[in-house]
Amino acid sequence: MTDRVDETASVGPMAAHRRGPSLPARLLAAADWFNEGLSAAMEAKGWPFLNRSQSLLFVSIDDDGTRPAELARRLGITRQSMQELLRKLGDHDLIAIDVDPADGRATIVRLAPRAHLLGRDAAIISARLETELARRIGAETVAQLHSALEADWGEPPSGGGVLRKGPLSKS
Repeated sequence: MTDRVDETASVGPMAAHRRGPSLPARLLAAADWFNEGLSAAMEAKGWPFLNRSQSLLFVSIDDDGTRPAELARRLGITRQSMQELLRKLGDHDLIAIDVDPADGRATIVRLAPRAHLLGRDAAIISARLETELARRIGAETVAQLHSALEADWGEPPSGGGVLRKGPLSKS
């Protein structure tokens, strides 16, 4: 027999106060709000559209470069998928692929000079989006959001421990 969550039971003290989508769904929607605003503003400045995977890849490259296999691991994708992402970012002159100085048989991905300009523009636009968000929902609410997201949440709970403390039923 395996334990499973009883979907008809209360899911904790916050359940009575929550209406609509779950917290994870709201966090994803908030990320989409920023991503859509950033994408639209970047395209208006003449930058190429970067989809979510390309954006994640872009911000996953270390300052001193990162091997493609490590980037694939960080993004949770195959090496073949990583090669396709690298090709697309390379087509926009946003990355450079060089021989890894630590191992001449391997390659390393670095941000191209043009990528630093894109990053600067993205940082400026992101700050403006945050200012707009503060105008819409209040500076104090944005500060609280920062505090909650900057807090140490610890490691994600696994199948045991924390997840077994709520109402469970045997099946």
